[in-house]
Amino acid sequence: MVYDSGAERVHALKDVSLDVHRGEMLLLSGPSGSGKTTLLSVLGGILTPTAGVVTFFGTELTQLRRSKLAYFRLRNIGFIFQGFNLFSALTALENVELGLSIKGIRGKAARARARELLEEVGLGDRVACRPRDLSGGEKQRVAIARALVGSPAVLIADEPTSSLDAASGHKVIELLRTLAKRNGATVLIATHDPRIEDVVDRVVSLDDGLVKAPAHAEPAAASPIARTSE
Repeated sequence: MVYDSGAERVHALKDVSLDVHRGEMLLLSGPSGSGKTTLLSVLGGILTPTAGVVTFFGTELTQLRRSKLAYFRLRNIGFIFQGFNLFSALTALENVELGLSIKGIRGKAARARARELLEEVGLGDRVACRPRDLSGGEKQRVAIARALVGSPAVLIADEPTSSLDAASGHKVIELLRTLAKRNGATVLIATHDPRIEDVVDRVVSLDDGLVKAPAHAEPAAASPIARTSE
């Protein structure tokens, strides 16, 4: 992935080759500016790489038209953002309902499903609260609930613990893992926070746009974490 920055060409990603296995929880690790967010955006179909191919469940994202790519993301991917991206004027329930409405689910069905999702993330008693009345960890739980609408095949989280203390961040990632594994979803996380590495199945390190750790590995079932559940 190459950006033009004035007269300078910035190589955000350089010859990255990465396999992600179905049902895996993969952590992209590296310092700020290493290319983590860019790689997540390419994998999630938000950015089209300057060169190369992204294949997602047999679909080549780099060949899809913009409208079809947007539909593919809507049907298959849930996003969790660094800054929560909650609407301040809406309650927790309404924030999740909004995600459902984008998926075409509205009315009583949306309200019931939004309440169910918030209960799954432990916020059944906070559905009427607005973001200003929620802690950082609670806001991220609302964001996770919203990302889970439609049961996406892949969850993409960009620095999901950056606004949280160590304990809250670890709890959020453990919750994300539990819910994702229950639904059979693949999780891609970008972070420079090493404190959550013990929760994931595999870590891939990036530095200056280059993969510094093996990107082609055995499926998640071969990892120590997954073996504990066999």
